[in-house]
Parts: sequence; C-alpha cells; structure tokens
Amino acid sequence: MNKGLFLDRDGVINHDPGDYTYSLEEFHILPTVIEGLKLAQDKGYKIILITNQGGIAKGLYAESEVHRIHDFFKSECEKSGVHITDIFFSPYHSELSNSLSRKPQSLMMERAIHRHKIDTASSIMIGDRDRDIECAAKVGVKGIKIPTNSALIDYIRGLE
Repeated sequence: MNKGLFLDRDGVINHDPGDYTYSLEEFHILPTVIEGLKLAQDKGYKIILITNQGGIAKGLYAESEVHRIHDFFKSECEKSGVHITDIFFSPYHSELSNSLSRKPQSLMMERAIHRHKIDTASSIMIGDRDRDIECAAKVGVKGIKIPTNSALIDYIRGLE
C-alpha cells in the first residue's frame, strides 16, 4: 500500500484570486509549492490533486483549459523531479446539479485510493476549505486545513 498526499488545487497549489482560475495565464504556482512537493515525494508520498472545477458547469471555461493548466503544472513539477501521480477534478457545480465527485463528496478520493492502492490511515489531505477536510474524513484520511495562498512547504515539513 502507498501513502498519498492529496491536495486541493486553487489556494493550495496556485494563487486563488477569489473566484475562478479561468486560464493558464491566470494560473500562478505559489512559492514553495514545488519544493514542498519534492519534499513530500522524498518522504514517500504519492502526490494526487483533488479539485472542484465548477466553472466548467457554469460555462466560465472549458474542460480543455483545465487540462491545459494541469499539463503545465505537471510539466513544471517534472522539471524539478516531482512526479504528480494523478489529478482528479469534478466539472460539476452544486448550483446546477448534484454529483458524488464534487467535494465535500468523496468519489474523486475513492477513485484515487483504489487506482493507486493508497493506505488511507497513512495519508493526508491538505486543503484551504472545509469541504476539502470533510471529503478526506469520509474516506478515513486525515485533513489539514491551511490558509488560502499560504506556504505549502510549511505544512509538508511536518509530515511523517
């Protein structure tokens, strides 16, 4: 079994401007993120992003733009020797439809746990919203809530 580091995206990995990150041009990786992910990887964590992308359902941006952002992020990480194990996103929004994948529901995490043989007892979810922590709790993963746009490495240093 593997231990997983589950991460929310906006406000944890990249700067959250307060609404949506609409395009690659607005996607700014926060300082210390890649360094923090390298440290987590060196500690044996599989790195998995779990992110709501409700702007797709609202018609604010296309799913292709989300893939473009994620491809860029993975590429930037690879330059520093960081492998992103997987990225799961929910294109739904609770104002328009219900979905078991949208956090605080846990389907994205359940899929990641199954696909990557993750040991939930030794895994962590880091997010900046209550829904991230609620989602993690539903699958038995410890959640750590951090302030939006804070230094991720400060929280990764404390991981076993």
